[in-house]
This record gives sequence, structure tokens and C-alpha cells, in this order.
Amino acid sequence: MTRIALFQSNTGIDPQANAKALADAIAEAAGGRAAMLFTPEMSGLLDRDSERASGNLRSEEDDPVLAACREAAREHAMWLHLGSLAVLVEGGKVANRGFVIDGTGNVRARYDKIHLFDVDLPTGESWRESAVYQGGRDAVVVRDTPVGTLGPTICYDLRFPALFERLSEAGADVISVPAAFTVPTGRAHWEVLLRARAIEAGLFVVAAAQGGEHEDGRHTYGHSLVVDPWGEVLLDAGEEGGVHFAEIDLGRIAEVRSRVPALKHRRPIAAID
Repeated sequence: MTRIALFQSNTGIDPQANAKALADAIAEAAGGRAAMLFTPEMSGLLDRDSERASGNLRSEEDDPVLAACREAAREHAMWLHLGSLAVLVEGGKVANRGFVIDGTGNVRARYDKIHLFDVDLPTGESWRESAVYQGGRDAVVVRDTPVGTLGPTICYDLRFPALFERLSEAGADVISVPAAFTVPTGRAHWEVLLRARAIEAGLFVVAAAQGGEHEDGRHTYGHSLVVDPWGEVLLDAGEEGGVHFAEIDLGRIAEVRSRVPALKHRRPIAAID
């Protein structure tokens, strides 16, 4: 069994305060004997005020939240999937970038969110991630982590099962889905999609989520989840913020896949004319 931790955060508009909360979560996860900590999407800053937020954006090299997390990971010998940060990239765009950090504080992998959320809602709300963010192009797996081979995704990626299929084919044991789901979509789709992705891919899904009412006025759903390959929910954090723990048994993957060998039965399907 491998003990993991998830930080259900309520990220605000001050990166320094968010960095301290993350460092404290790393220390708590280490004190709870977790092998790895998972944090949500946008762990360093959540701010709908674009002008104010832009003043807090930094390149990866200069990001104070990333630096604080790397130092805390090193101090506590704790592996960390920092779900994502908003970091400046070339061309004036921003990447929604996740980081896998090892117990020496080194960045072992980066993943830029591939699928960007552009939508006009019946409520009048409009979201245009592509107006600010530069989408990623490549799926990533990180081998030899405390949870085996890890495949990182981010939030809206959850709605695209082909990405999860590619990660499972690449040997992932765990797929992480850091997120900041809205309350209406969270209630309707969060658990069912996470369980479906775990069942389809025959592996563990670890989903650390933002939760509660944030400083910028948004509300996020919470309910950080850990789901096993059979689709069983091993952890549901509900609306309670803070660090939560779960135990996963990677041997469960082979057991489930032997019972339902769907991955072996996948066949290429020709395009429809």
C-alpha cells in the first residue's frame, strides 16, 4: 500500500499567502507519512480580476510559489504534483502548467494543459481560456515516482478520454486530475467522469480540487477524489479544505485488468466517410 495526500485548497489572490499554504500542506503531508502530495489546478493564484492578476504573473524561473514548493519538497523529502500554476511564456501568453517535483526539490516533469475551456453559458457567463492561455501539445508520463508511473492532466482534460487512453497505453499507473471545477458542473459531472476515466483506463485517478468561496468571488466544488481501477471511490474530501490522506494498492491494477481486459481488446477504428 502507498499512502498519498491531497490538498483541497481555497487559493486566493495573494501568491505569497498561497505559497505558505502549500508549504504548510507539504509539511503536513510529510508528517502524515504520505509518499506524495497532490495539489489542485491554479494552486498559486486564483483571481478573476485580469489586471490585478497580471501583476502577479511570473515566468517559471521567477515564480515564488514554485520556488517555495521546491524548497519545501526538499526540506521534507516529499514528492509533489503541483497541480498547476499560471506561468508567463513567450509571446505574451500564459501556460497553465503542472509540475512533478521529487523529494530533492528537482522538477522531474512539466505538463501544459492541452484542452482549453472556451464557452458561453446560458447564465451569461463567458469563459475564454484561449484568450490568455497557450495550450499544451504533448501528453506526459513520469516514471519511477512513489505512485509508479504518473500521467498528469489538468481539469478540462477530464472530458477528453482519448488523452487518458494515451496515458494508459504509455504505462501510467495513476492519472492525476488537478482541478477548479465550478459548483454546477461539479455536482453534475465531477464524480461520474472521474470514475469513468478510472474504469476505462484501468488505473487509479487522483483528483485534488479547489473548494469553497474564493477571494475573487468564485465558488469551486471541492470533493477531491481518489478512485481505484474498478471505479470505487477511496476518498471523497467533500467540502472540507486541507490535507486528506488515502491508501492505494498498485497491485489492484493488474487484478482489475485481468477481470476486464478491455485495454488488450482495443482495436483501431477506421474513420467514417
